[in-house]
Amino acid sequence: MSQHRQPGASGRVDAVPALPDLPEATVGRLPEYLRALHTLAESGHETVSSEGLANAAGVNSAKLRKDLSQLGSYGTRGVGYDTTLLIEQIEYVLGLTQRRAVALVGVGNLGHALAGYAGFVSRGFRIAALFDADTARVGEQINGLVVRHITELPAVAAQEAIAIGVIATPAAAAQQVADELVAVGVTSILNFAPCVLTVPAGVDVRKVDLAIELQILSFHEHRKSASGHEHRKSALTAIPGGLGTGAGAATGYVAGVDPGLHRAAGPLPTGPAEAVGS
Repeated sequence: MSQHRQPGASGRVDAVPALPDLPEATVGRLPEYLRALHTLAESGHETVSSEGLANAAGVNSAKLRKDLSQLGSYGTRGVGYDTTLLIEQIEYVLGLTQRRAVALVGVGNLGHALAGYAGFVSRGFRIAALFDADTARVGEQINGLVVRHITELPAVAAQEAIAIGVIATPAAAAQQVADELVAVGVTSILNFAPCVLTVPAGVDVRKVDLAIELQILSFHEHRKSASGHEHRKSALTAIPGGLGTGAGAATGYVAGVDPGLHRAAGPLPTGPAEAVGS
């Protein structure tokens, strides 16, 4: 197990800090800090300031300092945080000091891609077993693992000490799969199926719905488009002779024409092609 400094135990590296009771929002940010720290460490940074780490993680530096203080990590004034030590502290809190076994159920297009993703290993997880109810897929090899029939879940879960279940099935099958995972003792589920699962108390479910994420991005695109339209409309209204109803419109001024020309020759004619707002 990785070594950690106990807060207040100067110079000791053999004490493991008590596991803090963290707010859910803080827990959600810790993986971002860990990702940024690994990148910094790979680039040769032995220390990092709170501002530097906050920028790398895309968060506010004050929020980052508050989050890390809850881990008992305060950094050193004028130096910053020890990159390696902070990685160890966060990995300990996230339970990544042991490689957790994951069972993936559903090896369609999405499941196949997840099964072949090499990033799980570097993040502290191993895909230990693949399952599907489709007999045509049973026996297929993906990334060195053989797809098993879902009926083998109880035996394999016990053999591999499955800690986390990943559901990548169609929505219609997801609840039954969740029930079967819970029945074999799995208490953490990552659900990619577009549905809400009902699970007993004590079972944690994280839902990943790519369509919902796209819909949220669509909202932001829609808002930016509407905001840009209003900005352009306001700018056009402010131009003399624009769409407004001010003096320019009353005297027949045309946008972009020197007002001096109007004084010398009177209002310009406003034929069909020259009319204000045409």
